[in-house]
Amino acid sequence: MQTLVQIPDRKATEQPVSNLRIKSAELILFTTQLSVMLEAGVVLSDALEAIAQQTRTGITRLIVQDIADRIKGGDSFSAALARYPRIFNSMFVSMVKASEASGNMAHMLQILSGYLNADADTCKQVKGAMIYPFVMLMMAVAATGSLMFFVLPRFTKIYESRGAALPGLTQVLVGFSSLLGNMQFMTVVVTTAITLGFAFYFWKQTVGGRKVLDWMIVRTPIFGTMFIDAVLTRAMRIMATMVNTGVSLLDALDVMKTSCDNYYFQSLWAAADNKIRDGYQLSDSILLAPHSDLVAPGIIQMLRAGEKSGQIGQVADKVSTFYEKKLANSIRTATSLIEPLMVMIMGGIIGTIAIALLLPVFRISTIIAQ
Repeated sequence: MQTLVQIPDRKATEQPVSNLRIKSAELILFTTQLSVMLEAGVVLSDALEAIAQQTRTGITRLIVQDIADRIKGGDSFSAALARYPRIFNSMFVSMVKASEASGNMAHMLQILSGYLNADADTCKQVKGAMIYPFVMLMMAVAATGSLMFFVLPRFTKIYESRGAALPGLTQVLVGFSSLLGNMQFMTVVVTTAITLGFAFYFWKQTVGGRKVLDWMIVRTPIFGTMFIDAVLTRAMRIMATMVNTGVSLLDALDVMKTSCDNYYFQSLWAAADNKIRDGYQLSDSILLAPHSDLVAPGIIQMLRAGEKSGQIGQVADKVSTFYEKKLANSIRTATSLIEPLMVMIMGGIIGTIAIALLLPVFRISTIIAQ
C-alpha cells in the first residue's frame, strides 16, 4: 500500500520542506526531461505539468506539480526549487537562478543533467568497491557461525559421551561456543554493545569525535586515497560546472563546503573561501589553507595557470576528469588488495576452527572403540 504524502499548502507555509527526498535517478530523469522540453520551446509551467502527469512515483509527482503551481502563482523557478533543499541542493538552485538571469535555462539544465549523471556514476563506483568486502565479511560471519553453533556442539557431545580429553585448541573453541550459548552472558554483551553504540553515536557528533573519525578516514591506507579522490572529483566537478555557467567562484565554494561531511575538507574549503574574500587567488587560498596537503601540489599549479589565463572553469573540468580516472585506479587497486586480504582473513578464521575440529577426529576411532 503506497503511503500518501501531502505537500504543505502554499498559503499555509513558505518554509522549506526538508523532510522529502527522491532517488537520484528520478532527479536525473526530471532534469533531463525538463531540459529537452524547454529546448523544444515548451513553456516552463506546461513542461512541469506534463512531467508531473507522466510521473508514476507519488512523492515526485506531487513535488513537481507543486513547483508548477508556484510558478503559475508568480514564484521564480529557483525559489520554488529552494523549498525542497534535500532534493535540489544549493548548487542546483544557484545554477537555475543564474540561468533565469541569462535566459538560457535549457542549456543550464542540460549541464546539470550531465553533472548529476557523472556524480551518480562516481557514487556507484565507490559503493561498488565497498560491496565486495562487505559480502565477504558476511560470508565469513555466516561460515564461522555455522561451525560454532552447529558443527562444534555435535563433536563436543561425542567426546563428552566417551569421556575423552579434548586438545587445547578445541577446548578454547568449545568454551567460546558455550559462552555464545549462555543467555546471561549474551545479555550482558548485547547491553554493553548497545551502550557503547549510543556513546559512540553521541561522541562522533562532537567536534573532537568528528576530527578523530574524519582523520582516520582520510589517512587510512588505500581507502583514504580512494575517499580523497572521490571528494576532489566531486569538488572540482562542482567548481567547473558552476563557474563555466556564470556562477561566481564564491558561490561554488559555498556548495563545495556542503558537498562533503568530512571536517578537514570543510575546513579547507572554508579557509579558502575566507582567503578569496580577503583578495587572494584561489590557488594561493588553497595553498595557505589548513590541510592543504589533501590537494596535490600539481593540482594547485594547474589552478594557478587557469587563473592567469582566465580559464579556471576549464582547468577545474580537466582536474575533475583527472581525479575521476585516478579514482577508478584507486578503486581497482583497493579491490585487487581487498580480495587476497579477505581470503587470508576468512581462511585464517575458518581454518583455525577446522583444525580445532579435526585434531580430535584423528583419534575418533580409538574413542569410539572404547
